Amino acid sequence: MPQIDVKEAVSIAKDFVSEVLAEEQPYNIGLEEVEFDESSATWLVTIGFSRPWDRGPLSGLGSALKRDYRVVTVSDHLATALSMKRSENDAIDA
Repeated sequence: MPQIDVKEAVSIAKDFVSEVLAEEQPYNIGLEEVEFDESSATWLVTIGFSRPWDRGPLSGLGSALKRDYRVVTVSDHLATALSMKRSENDAIDA
C-alpha cells in the first residue's frame, strides 16, 4: 500500500519538472500517465510540457505545438523526486 497518494505523487513530479527546467520556461505542464511500482516503492509519473522554442511557424494553426515527455520517479517513502528521464513518447507532436 503506497504511503503517499497519487495526487501527491503527481504534484511532486510536476513541481520537479517546473523547478529543474525553470530556465527553459516550460508551460502547458500536464499529467500524461502515472503508475505505482510496488517492487521499488516508487511512482512513475509521465509529465508532458512545451517550451517556448517548441512553437513552429504554423503554431497559430493549432497542430504545430510540440510536446516533450519526461518520466519522473517519485519515492513513495521519501515523498520526493528521484530522477527524470525521457519518455518513450518524447517529441510526439500534439
